[in-house]
Amino acid sequence: MPRFFPHRLRAALIGLGLALGLSACGINNVPTLEEKSKSAWSEVQNQYQRRSDLVPNLVETVKGFAQQEREVLTQVTEARAKASQIKVDASTVTDPEKFRQFQEAQNQLSGALGRLLATVERYPELKSNANFLALQSQLEGTENRIAVARRDYIETVRAYNTELRTIPGRWIAAVLYPDAKPMETFTATAGSERPPAVKF
Repeated sequence: MPRFFPHRLRAALIGLGLALGLSACGINNVPTLEEKSKSAWSEVQNQYQRRSDLVPNLVETVKGFAQQEREVLTQVTEARAKASQIKVDASTVTDPEKFRQFQEAQNQLSGALGRLLATVERYPELKSNANFLALQSQLEGTENRIAVARRDYIETVRAYNTELRTIPGRWIAAVLYPDAKPMETFTATAGSERPPAVKF
């Protein structure tokens, strides 16, 4: 019995050494970075949902003051409906077409909200209404949260996609995580590279 003890001890030490070596070599980087990216994507969705929830109240408040602005109000309502119809799940981040549709719908809602807020400038009594001011403040805060959530998502996806493309992450993913796919990231809205025209 004592004769076999050194062999067992040696085997245990080798096993411990292998476990430590594998954990240090980044074997868990792919799933860890994937989960961070999915979590960041959930936060992006959360902030877009928050914005979507604010839109009906904003539209109703403006409607009470600016009946003649039906076209702008309709555009906002339709853009919100379209953005809400895009079904988003975990597969969206690895499907370029689904991701493009999601981003396009959110950009249309952003544009419609921008037109609505520009229209409000013609109604001083609306601009001083407490409900409108509270909603406008919440919407502005939400837009800032969206920007931060998108920035954080872009960074986590950069780290994840880099892990999938570099060695040893590429090898580890090929052997242990063959289903791991690069994730999509946000792109600038078409035409945003040109400065806006300012007219007085």
